[in-house]
Amino acid sequence: QVQLVESGGGLVQLGGSLRLSCVASGTIFNVNTMAWYRQRPGKERELVARITVGGNTNYAGFVKGRFTISRDNAKKTVYLQMNGLKPGDTALYYCNAKIEQVVGVPGAVYEDDYWGQGTRVTVSS
Repeated sequence: QVQLVESGGGLVQLGGSLRLSCVASGTIFNVNTMAWYRQRPGKERELVARITVGGNTNYAGFVKGRFTISRDNAKKTVYLQMNGLKPGDTALYYCNAKIEQVVGVPGAVYEDDYWGQGTRVTVSS
């Protein structure tokens, strides 16, 4: 069983900062690409940023240099540093990871997509 657990959300004022964390746990062979998505009220879920095992990153246009994604492979953890927060960033932020597990004997490696339960970010004006 694999779990992704996010933390770090909260209420912050316009221009403030938050740092989100997401830890993967369980029977894991490898954690590949990790990402942050968000779902704003009344909107569909959208990609915020993603990072590969090697540290290559890409960001949504609305981030505009305000957010930084990073990871600690040894800790199976991904972070999202958010600066210059705006009311429009108010959303439920979800962690996503592509995780490999060994299944069966002899083991075959399978990759699957996993999601966290979400952490709420609210930015007040």
